[in-house]
Amino acid sequence: MANLSIRNLQKGFDGHQIIKGIDLDVKDREFVVFVGPSGCGKSTLLRLIAGLEEVTSGTIELDGRDITQVTPAKRDLAMVFQTYALYPHMTVGKNLSFALDLAGGDKAEIKKKVDEAARILELGPLLERKPKQLSGGQRQRVAIGRAIVRNPKIFLFDEPLSNLDANLREEMQFEIRRIQNEVGITTLMVTHDQAEALSISDRVVVMQSGRITQIDEPYKLYEHPRTRFISGFVGKANMLQGDLDSSGIPQIRQVPGDGSLTLSLRPEKIDLVAPGCGRLSGRIVTRYFLGSQWLYRIQTGIGEVTVVRRNDGQVPLEQGAAVDMDWPTELLRVLDADEVRA
Repeated sequence: MANLSIRNLQKGFDGHQIIKGIDLDVKDREFVVFVGPSGCGKSTLLRLIAGLEEVTSGTIELDGRDITQVTPAKRDLAMVFQTYALYPHMTVGKNLSFALDLAGGDKAEIKKKVDEAARILELGPLLERKPKQLSGGQRQRVAIGRAIVRNPKIFLFDEPLSNLDANLREEMQFEIRRIQNEVGITTLMVTHDQAEALSISDRVVVMQSGRITQIDEPYKLYEHPRTRFISGFVGKANMLQGDLDSSGIPQIRQVPGDGSLTLSLRPEKIDLVAPGCGRLSGRIVTRYFLGSQWLYRIQTGIGEVTVVRRNDGQVPLEQGAAVDMDWPTELLRVLDADEVRA
């Protein structure tokens, strides 16, 4: 069991509030990822949970035990940092066992834990190698392995993949999720990559200015963002002014000006249709080829709209072409005002 409960957590520094009253519950075996813009407090929150920063006020409980003032070594947590921090003069096997050896554990038990971690991480053939003989992905697996052998109640990952190239980063995202599923340890992770957060988490925590603005499952967060900030930060969205019609259904304003509502419409939800058959007309001002997709920026009477279409191998639309756009009304999202105070 590893249930984490945070209540009214606050952190101040030099008269500035960095963390402003965080409440959060994380369930046993859950994988929760924190995202937000630089300076939002996500890494500070992780360090507070780890005990690497002092809490100004509030509580952190692990399985009902208050660990707010407990030293990091006694919290039963294991943290993996952005930098691998491997010992260059030691083999992979020695890197994995170092903390257990230092604690004076039983040698047979230590070997059993190292062998099990090596199996999970597919490091068996590499145990006698030094870190300089490993790829970036292999080094990251060793860093994770050092956490696994400690058998902690919670894993804490602080941007563990940011040093990897794009292809390896994507591969390691799925590796981390596979490993977490196999070992069954509650996991908290900080990342600046929204796509990464959506792809591997059970729930995503979006932070802004030291506060949590939304906590949700990845699909729900993407499809039902609560505020303009979340809609634009998690994925891309067209922000459009609108009103409710006589039936209470949101509709985009067809003329410039402020509507009573801010509406969000994802670029991939918009269809390009035959002239005269759409809800909105415009002209393509630029296009981008993204491999599996084409992205079009379209100038309309109410501003620029972004549309994403799957690359189906057909000839793409030309820059300057006149187009009509349509979308299912139910895919328009009504957004709350951003009520985060500085």
